[in-house]
Order: sequence, then structure tokens, then C-alpha cells
Amino acid sequence: MSHSPPPVALPEARYDPLRATLLILITLSLFPVMDSCAKYLVQNGYDFIQVVWARYAFHVAATLVFIVSSRRRLWLRLPRGPGLQLLRALLLMGATGLFFAALRVIDLAEAVAVNFVAPLLVVVFSVVLLGERVGLRRWGAVAVGFVAILIILRPGTGIFQWASLLVVGAAACNALHQLVTRKLSAIDHPMTTLFVSGLVGAVCLSAIVPFHWRDPDLLGWGLMAAIGGIGAVSHYSLIRAFQYAPASMLAPYGYTQIVAATAIGYAVFGNFPDLWTILGALLIIASGLYVAYREAISRRLTRAKERGAAA
Repeated sequence: MSHSPPPVALPEARYDPLRATLLILITLSLFPVMDSCAKYLVQNGYDFIQVVWARYAFHVAATLVFIVSSRRRLWLRLPRGPGLQLLRALLLMGATGLFFAALRVIDLAEAVAVNFVAPLLVVVFSVVLLGERVGLRRWGAVAVGFVAILIILRPGTGIFQWASLLVVGAAACNALHQLVTRKLSAIDHPMTTLFVSGLVGAVCLSAIVPFHWRDPDLLGWGLMAAIGGIGAVSHYSLIRAFQYAPASMLAPYGYTQIVAATAIGYAVFGNFPDLWTILGALLIIASGLYVAYREAISRRLTRAKERGAAA
């Protein structure tokens, strides 16, 4: 599934666009691999709850190993916004669960493309929940993105699958999770947020996974460990990327996940999107990039006004 970047750089950040680009490309090549492992498991008899549990349990284990070995135990301090941390963790768990559940019947490239409606939903939720003002241009981009979703899903036709709505639900959870992450960026360290989200997911799912458990074989254990390990490594790489360059520079790279998911889906599962899905994905990419562009302009204008007022 697609993942949102941390909204702010850490205090020790320095501008290094080449390193940032390398890190973001590593991250975006790992996400579709993780999703393909999850798809393989849920298509071969493993309950999606067990797969989501593995995503969090092995993620926490890998993160702990990294934190202890790097002696950065400061990241394990108690969060300053526990309520927001819990809400973020539950939203992320919901997004992951819905997305993995859909992968049982939805092609990987289609699921990833539909999930990229999340940045557009962020615009909608920021207006409804936070009272932010959005111009007509960004509303137009949002409308184009929703039309693209209809093109991909084609409700009312034999192509449409109800499981596609699970991906839409995952995108909605992902969008709300991004809004909460914005709030947490001013309160807690990004690695603290990352660790707490994984820990909450692992604890919550450990309570119910025994009722959905299937004894894994060696391949099953390997893929489940890979999902969690890849999740930890890719998220850390993502955080590091946004330490070296601003979100406005790196955001366009996010849509390469659709290309990677298409290639992996074809190579591993023999699925290739049809022309309508490709068209819808291109429209989602265009609308998402336009929203990012307009938000970057809005931020620059806001900063210019603040500097002018301070002067």
C-alpha cells in the first residue's frame, strides 16, 4: 500500500537532494515487494488478519533491534500525545487490514492505484474536519481524481468487484492517518511515532490472531517476516529521505509505486492492468501531482507573508 511521508524533517536534517532521491527510490521499490508478499499469502490460504499481525509484529521486532543496536534509545521515550498516537495507530491498522484483505481478489496495480486517492481525500477531510480553505483549482483536481476512481472500478459493470471498496476504505483511513500525523509532527519524534504505531498494531492484533491462525510453513514464515522487515526498513528509509529534501521535491516520486506494482504484479501473478485502469491511474497521478503543486505554492505564499509580517 502507499504510505505517507513524515510531514517535517528532523532537527539534524541537511539538504542533500541526491541522497534523498536515492533513499526515496529504495523506499518505493520496497513497498510493492511488501504488498506482493502479502498478496501471495492471502491468496494461498492465510487469513488477512494473520498477515496484518505479521506486518506489525515483525516490524516492531526489526525496529527494536535497530534502535538497540544504534544506541538511540531516546526514540523509545513515552509519546507526548498518547491519544493522537493511539488514533493514528488504529487508522494505520485499519488501512493496512483493508488493503491486505482486498489483495486477495484485486490485482496489485489496481489496488495501489486506487489507494493513491488518499492525498485527494486529505484535501476533503482537511476542509470538513479542520476547516481549511481550498481553492477551486484543488477542488477540480479532487473531482478529476474521483472520476478516475470510477473509471478504474467501473461500478455497474461486470468488471466491478465489491472488494474494490475495501481499497477505497483503506485510502480513507490512510488520509485520516495523514491528518493525525500532521498534528503529531509538532509533538513527537517521527521514530517514536513509527514505533508506537507498530507496537499498538502488534498488541491489538495479537489478541485476535489466534482465532484466525494457520500454522505457517517455512515459506509462510519467511514471507511474513519479510513483510515486517521490509515495512521497518522502508519506513526508516522514507524518514531519512525527508530529512535530506522537502516533501514538495520528493512527492512526485511516490507515484512510481504504481509502475513498480504493475511490473511486480505481472511478473509474479501474471496480472496486467487493462487500458481503462491505466487511464484511471494516469488521471489519479495527474490530479495528485497538481494538488501537491498547489499546496507547495500555498506554503510558499504563507511563509512569504509570515516573513513580511515579521519584518
